[in-house]
Amino acid sequence: MPTPSTPPRPRPRFRPRARARTRSAATTARPGRRHRRSLAALTVLATLAVGCSALRTQDPSPAPDRASAPTAPAAPAAPPADAQAAGVQAADAQAAGAAPAAQAQAVQAQAAQAQAAQAQAARAALAAMPAARPQAATGQELNGRRSAAEHELAQQQSLAAAHRWGLAALPLRPPAPPAVKPELADGPGVKRAPGLPPVVYRVPTTDKVVFLTVDDGAEKDPQFAAMAAELGVPMTAFLSDYLARSDYGYFRTLQAHGVTIDNHTLTHPDLRRLGPDALQREICGQQDRLQQETGTRPRLFRPPYGEYTEAALRTAASCGVTAFPLWNEEAFPDHLEWRYADQRFHPGDIVLTHFRAPSPDWKGTMPDMLRRVVDAATAQGFAIARLEDYL
Repeated sequence: MPTPSTPPRPRPRFRPRARARTRSAATTARPGRRHRRSLAALTVLATLAVGCSALRTQDPSPAPDRASAPTAPAAPAAPPADAQAAGVQAADAQAAGAAPAAQAQAVQAQAAQAQAAQAQAARAALAAMPAARPQAATGQELNGRRSAAEHELAQQQSLAAAHRWGLAALPLRPPAPPAVKPELADGPGVKRAPGLPPVVYRVPTTDKVVFLTVDDGAEKDPQFAAMAAELGVPMTAFLSDYLARSDYGYFRTLQAHGVTIDNHTLTHPDLRRLGPDALQREICGQQDRLQQETGTRPRLFRPPYGEYTEAALRTAASCGVTAFPLWNEEAFPDHLEWRYADQRFHPGDIVLTHFRAPSPDWKGTMPDMLRRVVDAATAQGFAIARLEDYL
């Protein structure tokens, strides 16, 4: 009987070889995984660097003054939104096992797009903001130089005019007109009754200014007009129609150079001798006449000889007069007549003179008279100002 054969043994698997293959495969795959991680990390770092650089370029604000502000440690800049998105996409690509080359190309393309967009925004902001600063500074410097040159030229021209007209010194310029005119209350230098225009001998001001006023209108000296215009001397002309009517054009020329034209009646009568109808005709008639000739209705009225009545004040107020300026000093070509014993000007003084030609009691010309007034005021530290700026 045949002996039963022993079943053959199953061939054992060669485990050590399989483990070796596994180790070999793992050993082979490990460098590729490290390579992908390194590429992803480098890509994120590069994107962060590009984003921070674009942020620094986009910020147009100047650096703080180190001398005035304490130095503080800079906070780490947050990566821009585009950089964060690129980093997230790189991590997703790594987790999905994307090929290293395709991943790197995608991240680089996104980073390049983000960089281009940020650089364009930075250039636009830079062109809009900082470029105006040096231009503005240059313009201010040029304007400053031009203003200084114009001021110097004006000073030289004024000095030349002063020498040409024989003045001892350059006239002083008056201060800016007061924002609020002085109150004309009853007191020293001002007489006032309720409801009537004030009578003013001296303007209540502390400014070192005096006011030049010229009456009548008989003499129309072109040299006087030229001198007043070149020197820029402000003055007020109180005209009587019977003397000025021969050439109102002369007074319109004065008016064009800053001389104010006001009322001195039609025929220069003594108002104390006139009744209501005559007062109306003399005062209000000249108001209408001057408005017709000069285009402006006068606000100031000087009574002839400095004489007036309550009826004259009331009549003048009815046709637009707001004040009766009289005077403190009177000017002639060869001398000044002073009201005060100290024979000096005082702030707010009103100076009277006349449009007159040379005569036995007017020893000189109108330019001589103006030269005397300007020299006296300048020597005492006074400027000649415009009466209407204060009344």
